[in-house]
Order: sequence, then structure tokens, then C-alpha cells
Amino acid sequence: MSDAASATKLAENPFFVLGLPTTVSRIELEREAQKLLGMIELGFAGALTYATPLGPRPRTTEAVRAAVAALRDPYQRLVAELWACHAPAAVSIAPEPASEPAQTPGIRRALGWRP
Repeated sequence: MSDAASATKLAENPFFVLGLPTTVSRIELEREAQKLLGMIELGFAGALTYATPLGPRPRTTEAVRAAVAALRDPYQRLVAELWACHAPAAVSIAPEPASEPAQTPGIRRALGWRP
């Protein structure tokens, strides 16, 4: 399998699209999909992207519906579980932390801290 195909399998993995663990039940899957579809419709920022090992990706209603359809099929779910279980850790979508001021050597000692 080519690197591009592998990257697509990771980026479009149904479990990543829905933000669910591989142990999720079918009922929980359906609930989460409905919740995400509603949040996307309302434009909630948290629902518009999802984390993958390749970085954040845009989440669309089509992607959510395709993910649910794939996870309803036992064979496709098994393949998605294998890809999700063996994928590297997902890249966080958290905002960049504020830059910390540069530390001057000896500043802790000047403030009374001891090693």
C-alpha cells in the first residue's frame, strides 16, 4: 500500500472522524453521530475539526455520515479498528500555548529558590 493510501486510511478513519474509541457500542456510535451532525449544523467550532495522527482535519456532515455507514458494516468496522488501534497518537488540536518569557540564568536563585 502506498504512503498516500495509508495516510488517507488514517486521516479518514471513522473512529477519528467521530472522535470515538474502538470499543464504542452501536448505540453510542449513533448518538455521537447525531450530536456531531447537530453541532456542525449550528457551527460549533469544536465539531468542525477532528484530531488524527497526521494533524487536525475538517469534519463535515458527509464525513460523519460516511463514518457511521462504514462502522455499521462489520468488515469495514474491523478494518477501521485495526487502523485506529495501531495508529500513532493523535496530534492535538489545542491552541498554541502562550510563549513563556525567556529565563535568565540564576533567576531562581535570585528569587530565593534553592536546587
